[in-house]
Amino acid sequence: MYAFLSGKRIILVSRSPRRIQLLNQIKLPFEVAPGLFEEGLVSRKTPAEYACHQALQKALSVVSQYPEAFLIGADTVVVDEQGILEKPVNPADACQMLRRLRGKTHQVITGVAVVATGKTGKDVKYLVRYESTEVRMRALSEEEIQGYVRTGEPMDKAGAYAIQGVGALLVEGINGCYYNVVGLPLVLLMKMLKEMTR
Repeated sequence: MYAFLSGKRIILVSRSPRRIQLLNQIKLPFEVAPGLFEEGLVSRKTPAEYACHQALQKALSVVSQYPEAFLIGADTVVVDEQGILEKPVNPADACQMLRRLRGKTHQVITGVAVVATGKTGKDVKYLVRYESTEVRMRALSEEEIQGYVRTGEPMDKAGAYAIQGVGALLVEGINGCYYNVVGLPLVLLMKMLKEMTR
């Protein structure tokens, strides 16, 4: 199925258990490398530009360590009418995020970068794209919000929920790619890898 990669090393530059699980799900041979890029909000960028910027910087942060490989970087943000929601810093922050999102439709945007390295780690080429999915959240009660936050699940998730976990009960529906909401749009990634091998 992955003959087009012709033995190329695939490096996922992420510690995310969700992204690791998704690549395992599609049986893509890959290795995991923690990124060396410190994440942080970048001003004067749209949410899509921001997610793409973060994804590319993650992948580029390890180019010198992986010659002749494809490096995959990704960054997921949740966006409502007030702006970007990243990972909550504490349970109170998680509750506040969920209050913002309840009963409304928001966007989940994942920036994806594929960086192809040459023999030296300096001769690189890359592609950067993004996927956007609309998510409709139920009109949650305060009790439901507090109960969900007590599970601990929201604490390392953009927007303070995980659609693939208990957070599935918070979501009424989506319009777009489900795997994007989990953290890695798989079809987009495959298209990008194929484009890089042409």
